[in-house]
Amino acid sequence: MAGVTLRNVFKRYGDVEAVRGINLDIADEEFVVLVGPSGCGKSTTLRMIAGLEDISDGDIAIDGDVVNDVPPKDRDIAIDGDVVNDVPPKDRDIAMVFQNYALYPHMTVAENMSFGLRLKRYPKAEIKSRVDEAARILDIRELLDRKPKALSGGQRQRVAMGRAIVRNPKVFLFDEPLSNLDAKLRVQMRTEIKKVHLKVRTTTVYVTHDQVEAMTLADRVVVMNHGLIEQIGPPNELYHHPRTRFVAGFIGSPAMNFIPVQLRATNGGLDLVITDSIVLPVPPARVDRYKGFAGQTGLVLGLRPEHITETSATMDPGVAPFAITIDVIEPMGNETLVYFTLAGEALCGRVSPNAGAADGQPMRLAANLNHMHLIDAAGMVL
Repeated sequence: MAGVTLRNVFKRYGDVEAVRGINLDIADEEFVVLVGPSGCGKSTTLRMIAGLEDISDGDIAIDGDVVNDVPPKDRDIAIDGDVVNDVPPKDRDIAMVFQNYALYPHMTVAENMSFGLRLKRYPKAEIKSRVDEAARILDIRELLDRKPKALSGGQRQRVAMGRAIVRNPKVFLFDEPLSNLDAKLRVQMRTEIKKVHLKVRTTTVYVTHDQVEAMTLADRVVVMNHGLIEQIGPPNELYHHPRTRFVAGFIGSPAMNFIPVQLRATNGGLDLVITDSIVLPVPPARVDRYKGFAGQTGLVLGLRPEHITETSATMDPGVAPFAITIDVIEPMGNETLVYFTLAGEALCGRVSPNAGAADGQPMRLAANLNHMHLIDAAGMVL
């Protein structure tokens, strides 16, 4: 097992900086997910850890101790206290699971899983023991004699995971392993990957563009954007306490609503002015937090869809009603998503399926401002 630490790591392709001085500490046995849009640098970071990409600059420390003292142009990643500069990927004791399963079609499942061990001339008894144990963990014992063409996509991905598990590596690296699976199978495989991690407890770095995968799998999520880390934290922290507009909008499905507002001081309180006819009072518990920003330009109100609901006879303090006209609804069974336009922004709310929402019809909704986020013109959550 191993912890992995990246200090001021850069990756440059000519004049383009794909990764821009990131700092990241991954603890032993931790499951960390790198998430972000295409081109944010998450896969490049993973490939640098694997040794498939050279880093352009950076320092590596383990448990607070700098472990590489090579010249900057030669610096690389260190794992479990060992500098791995110029060490080829096969010798880094890291196992990687790719988006494409990359199984040998002429080999059985057992032969695919044991191939790396056979290359290193492990004893046959140990190879069989490791393959049998990995097959038990992944519940594919009955598949060991089959060839890849006789397997489903999910079964092939389990075999690819088994090939990694038998190596008993210090670190698992996953590069968007579920992208080629259908939606239902992705949900199933997310659960399987989580179960495997709980059983083998190997340090895991997982890359995905799917924020649902990140939220459901990770001990901590690393949100990346334009080669930088925007925020690191447990899934619930990123969801409920985002630090930037980017994180607030990227984490959550449907995405957080963003509404341009003016913050206006009143007699001892604050109002959120959305339109001439829609003015919502800031909850008293939030007034001291926001009163210094009254009159500031470029403010945006962030509110998640579940905090815009139908009105009720009794509403808690901090919940403010307002009227809209629905553009379209999406019945989801246990809830209905309502889409509407306010202050020129397309917004979404979640209401009860029995709330009477209908396409093109007026409706009174309620905004729970106890969960509001106020964002400044620079995109920082205040």
